[in-house]
Amino acid sequence: MNVHGDIRIAVCAAADLEEWVALRAALWPDEPIDALRTHAEELTRKGGDAVTFLARDRAGAAIGFAEATLRRDYVNGCSTSPVAFLEGIYVAPAWRRCGAASLLCAAIERWGRERGCRELGSDTYLDNAASQKMHEALGFEEMERVVCYRKII
Repeated sequence: MNVHGDIRIAVCAAADLEEWVALRAALWPDEPIDALRTHAEELTRKGGDAVTFLARDRAGAAIGFAEATLRRDYVNGCSTSPVAFLEGIYVAPAWRRCGAASLLCAAIERWGRERGCRELGSDTYLDNAASQKMHEALGFEEMERVVCYRKII
């Protein structure tokens, strides 16, 4: 398989919603599909402050996605504002290690630079070693680890 020649990256359009939601369900399988669809629709309403890119194979099937938002609040480990923030990235198992995540991340980086961002932030769970390895392979630098708490009052 040609790493980049068989993969096309494009901005997700309204007509792509169901394919995008299906990929979101693969990334976040514990979330109800209706909630995943609603959140995807909310992202599309953010206009220039959010973007989703789809990766497609040569036949046109959606094989991955990356979604990002502009964050103007504090982003852990970042020192500028706004920050392009990688909210989610997923590549179907058969297409992993073929360059799809790299192409998706590069598209997010270009999008962020076009909006004046100098940093791309992201996060993952402390116990998600696979995601941590993927982030490192994409050139992310670990900045800090946190444990979040809450108390009902």
